[in-house]
Amino acid sequence: MQVSTYLHFNGNCKEAMTFYADVLGGEMTMFMQFKDAPEEVCENIPEEAMELTMHCTVEAGDFSIMGSDFFNENEAFAKGNNFAVSINTEDENEAVAIFNGLSSDEGVVMMPFADAFWGGKFGMLRDKYGVNWMVSLEEQIG
Repeated sequence: MQVSTYLHFNGNCKEAMTFYADVLGGEMTMFMQFKDAPEEVCENIPEEAMELTMHCTVEAGDFSIMGSDFFNENEAFAKGNNFAVSINTEDENEAVAIFNGLSSDEGVVMMPFADAFWGGKFGMLRDKYGVNWMVSLEEQIG
């Protein structure tokens, strides 16, 4: 299992992550805008969000941070909701147990744990303590 910090920005993700890469002596190894998603995903995204960052990763040595521009039709960007703990695993039973455990009691599922268009499975939730989590299952090949 790998745990990372996932940061959300208010329309300036690429700028911020480029800054972090420079300061940390790293590089942006992944960058995707919402417009880069498959057509069936883009159908549900407003035109004004297409240029926003859907996902990016900055790596510096053994350290990595991930980020995206905050896009949620049900909630406005606010300091305090601009991060998540991201857990990546290669074991589906472990991923499901973690997702279900964190979302139990008073947790709120923001995106059900399900197949992701980039491969594997993915889900997002806010636990009963207000902490945002992202759970990813790596694509099983073979």
